[in-house]
Amino acid sequence: MSKLTDVPKRILIGRALRSDRLGETLLPKRIALPVFASDPLSSVAYAPGEVLLVLSIAGVTAYHFSPWIAVAVVVLMFTVVASYRQNVHAYPSGGGDYEVANTNLGPKAGLTVASALLVDYVLTVAVSISSGIENLGSAVPFVVEHKVLCAIGVIVLLTLMNLRGVKESGSLFAIPTYVFVAGVFVMIAWGAFRGLVLDDTMRAPTADYVIKPEHQGLAGFALVFLLLRAFSSGCAALTGVEAISNGVPAFRKPKSKNAATTLAMMGLLAVTMFCGIIALAAVTDVRMAENPAKDLFHNGVPLGGDYVQNPVISQVAEAVFGKGSFLFIILAAATALVLFLAANTAYNGFPLLGSILAQDRYLPRQLHTRGDRLAFSNGIVLLAGAAGLLVGIYGADSTRLIQLYIVGVFVSFTLSQTGMVRHWNRHLAAEKDQAKRRHMIRSRAINAFGAFFTGLVLVVVLLTKFTHGAWVALLGMVIFYATMTAIRKHYDRVAAEIAAPEGPSDDLVRPSRVHSVVLISKIHRPTLRALAYAKLMRSDSLEALSVNVDPTETKALREEWERRGIDVPLKVLDSPYREITRPIIEYVKSLRKESPRDAVSVIIPEYVVGHWYEHLLHNQSALRLKGRLLFTPGIMVTSVPYQLQSSEAAKRRARRQQDWNAPGSVRRGPAQVRSKESSEPKS
Repeated sequence: MSKLTDVPKRILIGRALRSDRLGETLLPKRIALPVFASDPLSSVAYAPGEVLLVLSIAGVTAYHFSPWIAVAVVVLMFTVVASYRQNVHAYPSGGGDYEVANTNLGPKAGLTVASALLVDYVLTVAVSISSGIENLGSAVPFVVEHKVLCAIGVIVLLTLMNLRGVKESGSLFAIPTYVFVAGVFVMIAWGAFRGLVLDDTMRAPTADYVIKPEHQGLAGFALVFLLLRAFSSGCAALTGVEAISNGVPAFRKPKSKNAATTLAMMGLLAVTMFCGIIALAAVTDVRMAENPAKDLFHNGVPLGGDYVQNPVISQVAEAVFGKGSFLFIILAAATALVLFLAANTAYNGFPLLGSILAQDRYLPRQLHTRGDRLAFSNGIVLLAGAAGLLVGIYGADSTRLIQLYIVGVFVSFTLSQTGMVRHWNRHLAAEKDQAKRRHMIRSRAINAFGAFFTGLVLVVVLLTKFTHGAWVALLGMVIFYATMTAIRKHYDRVAAEIAAPEGPSDDLVRPSRVHSVVLISKIHRPTLRALAYAKLMRSDSLEALSVNVDPTETKALREEWERRGIDVPLKVLDSPYREITRPIIEYVKSLRKESPRDAVSVIIPEYVVGHWYEHLLHNQSALRLKGRLLFTPGIMVTSVPYQLQSSEAAKRRARRQQDWNAPGSVRRGPAQVRSKESSEPKS
């Protein structure tokens, strides 16, 4: 079975890597930027559109507020980036927001942050891929007609790429990310040149359309609420900023410095692109509407259900470069591709955070195990499954999914920065060096402003988006929180139960006697080997046990037993209902009941077969019996294997393979290499 699955596995994710090659998977800054910052960089493809969609509720006259909203988003971005630069220096271990909150605000705050981040990572994959599918669908009708299927296909593809390892996937993702960034900057520069120098008139394809406002003449509180909602939608540009602080261990040395530099580069690129697209959208008269079929008019006629509303970046590119031009096509392709790849931020953040939470016993321990390619494979697969489920439920509709977005990330922003303030307070209380104190006071001021600003934005997001879908994200956070709390309680309870006592205990008391019971169905080589092994154990009593299901077979068994003169008593249990497991369980329990201080050793002969399909034909009764006996106190279960010829042939075939490794050596290294290394003298 192992060989059957190993070949396709190696084709898909590559050859397994030794643990000592972990350092080779660390990332330089040029690769780390597209790996950890592709989400905030790609969000400029849809964040400006979300701002205009909300403002369109009040009509085209509200569009003149978009530059001010862009300024607010820029201030927030720089605040968050500056705050997280303090985080990566203070906590370089990769715990990020979770570690900061857990250390400084307590386990409950840490678990809240972890829940928020896990939800946000799942949404990052769902939103990015759904948005990319919609961008691609404007050019390929098949994609629009099969949105969910195509989105899930992209999730599977990204999952396989990430299972190959962080560095390899990062190298694959770097080119389209940099092409996208370069394309947007060229578009901004060429648009500015045409407008300011050549004095050209650039018109978006929707420039002649008229927006029918849902609410005319908004003023006072209603207008303020609308602007706050537009601002909260624009804050989608900040998603993924925290991923760098969670991914510090993946950077090359000096890790903290490289992570801080990457953060600054990401922030500068993202705000420049965001502001440039907002400005060009205003200059080219882009028109967007939440319900374009009814609210967008051309020559006094609504556009109708056949109209497909292209994203803002696509409309601006058409106005600046010209529809169908080479640069337009390049940017459109890069935009669709980078939106798919934006999910890679989550594919790197979620498994790493899951590993840390598993180490702290809040998630299953399997999430802390590295796979063949030294990536946290179980976390990658779990993320893919959750995102695929969300895409299926919401029909890969980015407009619906994005309403769930950014709640979690601002919860983590706020609690993390609050935790950093307490971190600096604690260090300031013990620090006497004036130069270091001045540095700490400055850092504390940055984090305090970050906590206040992100907390304010969190309130705005909750007020403006709660009824539009944010409650689903909050529900997801509650579910994650409750699940992780339950897992931690389970692990704590198990640890308390199995902890080795300091003084005398029942576990240290030797059993008074040991009764060995060998299970017999018929006399053959496996039975004789099991009996020989049982005699070697020198138990206080030994007997063979069989179940009378077929009287004819049982009679033949007794006769052969006597003919061979086997010097072990044979006991036969009657089973009028032809059951095997229950009579054996009841008999073994009766032995324990008669002598509670005695131990009962049940010895089961088993076949070892060489082909996966042979497992279906043998040992099923033994498996069921072992499963039941494991729940019976005082019962020891021993399997005595007998290797059939097919198993020997399979072993010989495997040994002829040059790359054959012993079971488990994928993570430990081949046996011959390991023994050689262990024999070398240590310096």
